[in-house]
Amino acid sequence: MILLYGFPYSTNMERIQLVLGHKELDTEYIPVPYDDRRQVREVSGQDLVPVIDHGGTIVYDSPVILEYLDEQFPELPLLPPGRGRRAEMSVFIDWFNRVWKVPPNAIEAEVGKDEPDQAKIEAWQEEMRSYLAVFNNMLAGREYLMGEFSAADCVAWPFLRYALIPPDEEDTYLFHAILVANMPLSDEHARLTNWIRRVADHPMKPEIA
Repeated sequence: MILLYGFPYSTNMERIQLVLGHKELDTEYIPVPYDDRRQVREVSGQDLVPVIDHGGTIVYDSPVILEYLDEQFPELPLLPPGRGRRAEMSVFIDWFNRVWKVPPNAIEAEVGKDEPDQAKIEAWQEEMRSYLAVFNNMLAGREYLMGEFSAADCVAWPFLRYALIPPDEEDTYLFHAILVANMPLSDEHARLTNWIRRVADHPMKPEIA
């Protein structure tokens, strides 16, 4: 049994929900109030979600959790065998986390200022739009980002899905609104559109209302 600590509408939570659903692992969801992280801090020594408890082993940080679960439950693997393919996957995940996520995070920080710099915001918006073609090109001849369903899809989909799937009414995250507003899909992004729909049909555990 995996205990999963987190809260709804967290993109990093959805990453791990995809992993748990793909591997069909028994999971118990432990809800954490967004504005009260004491329980997470007591369990893991830090405030970020998701956190998992696997028989007393505590793991946090979504890419680290993903790798841990793939090692502990090698059936239906998400990380490829072989140093070359594994390095390719690692480069993509690192790029997504360290490069792709910069513009939306920067926009969120900038719009929160008393006097936002509109020129900076527009530059980051253009950068976000330009990346849509990158993902669409990755999907040429593929159903998923790296061929078969993998860690790459788990890492990227919870963010890119906002290009097509609007947030729930209860989801009031400014970050998600920024994703919706700055990833306009067109007919030129048909492969990306189909990929978002395809991964949306992938099982996620646990289901969180």
